[in-house]
Amino acid sequence: MRIISKILKWGILAALALAGGLAGWLHFAPPDLVRLGTAYSAKIVCSNVFIADRDGQEVLSVDVQSPGHPLLGYIDVDVDQESEIVTARLLGLFAPAVAGHRAGFGCATMQDGTAGATELPAQPPLPPVNTTAQWPVGERVAGENPAIAAIIANEEIAGAGMRAVVVVHRGRIVAERYADGFSAETPLLGWSKTKTVTAALVGTLVREGRLSLDQSELMDIWSVDERADVTLADLLAMSSGLEFNEDYGDVTDVTRMLYFEPDMAGFASGKEPVSPRGASFNYSSGTSVLVSRIWQDSFGDPQEALRWPRAALFDPLGMTSAVLETDASGTFVGSSYLYASARDWARFGLFLARDGRWFGRQILPEGFVDWMREEAPASDGVYGRGHLWLVGPGGDDASFDLPEDVFWLRGHDGQTTAVIPSLDLVVVRLGLTPSRLGYRPQQMVALIANAVRQ
Repeated sequence: MRIISKILKWGILAALALAGGLAGWLHFAPPDLVRLGTAYSAKIVCSNVFIADRDGQEVLSVDVQSPGHPLLGYIDVDVDQESEIVTARLLGLFAPAVAGHRAGFGCATMQDGTAGATELPAQPPLPPVNTTAQWPVGERVAGENPAIAAIIANEEIAGAGMRAVVVVHRGRIVAERYADGFSAETPLLGWSKTKTVTAALVGTLVREGRLSLDQSELMDIWSVDERADVTLADLLAMSSGLEFNEDYGDVTDVTRMLYFEPDMAGFASGKEPVSPRGASFNYSSGTSVLVSRIWQDSFGDPQEALRWPRAALFDPLGMTSAVLETDASGTFVGSSYLYASARDWARFGLFLARDGRWFGRQILPEGFVDWMREEAPASDGVYGRGHLWLVGPGGDDASFDLPEDVFWLRGHDGQTTAVIPSLDLVVVRLGLTPSRLGYRPQQMVALIANAVRQ
């Protein structure tokens, strides 16, 4: 009996020592994967609470934990509504991460707390929604196409995790659908659809004469090597030759940039060349953040640059819900972080379908959208010169009988906008649909295209 008692005693002491050692390790030197989990949780919850007005605990459970890494199930968040700060911790104790909200600029992860973030100028409130004028000038929608409404009502066609579908034909919304808990007013994250918006912002500055697509010597630290020859067009075509790992499954370049780095452009600009510019295609969120930094630096006044997305694009198009987030240093995260309602994403798609014109006003240079749609030579036919896709998720659009001129905005977890200029058709689909589900929106878009032909 005494032997059993000693064994139990020493076993308990060993377990306590192990637990203490593990707690100390997580407290003083948490692994990067744990830090990534808490930083990601804080950021996603913060943006959805303070931009989309959703419940923080619901966002943690539904958006972060359910589709994500098992580690995320052990993370807790605290939402401070007064200070507009979200703090996430593993098991409520370890690897604390903070994301803070700055009005008009969304949320950013802040490694040193909010005191380490660049102070940004106050943005005016978002403009009021016009509830009387017909869409796209206002929000009134009159009538729908029953055949198209039936297509998007099909659960299998709309896809698991669908949150919003908006179909625009000949400049009018002809069908739309929203999942429970979401509406026409809910701002939704486009993820990498934001990249195409970044290209359009570049276009507005090309038209202003502030930028040219062939300009080089884009970053000071590139002046000493072959990166000095990289042009803005190379970056937009994802053909700069710079190293960047876009794998989201672990702590890689893209996740480190998005959730650890207060100055994302500074991180991305330090990447070394691995091939000659223009010789290879490498899809890179770091590239898009660099483009944001470059166009912002074209302004002598940083505050004017921070006002530009709304002044040049969102306000003219009536995208009253749009919030383009910055990192902690004040660089727009032009790779990933635009929140907008599905109707506002549809406005942007219609704007592209109309070659960058909006009610008689030429916002982009004439022919700029056609240039964006030209094949990036190094991409083997899948990507355009201007931060957009020539094929839908999974490729092989031809097998779905889609018009040849279709092009795509595509984002993580099933975000797409299909634009078909020949049919004057735009189909927006937003949701939470992890790629492992294998959903492809081409079937839905092809059925809708066939319906509008009839």
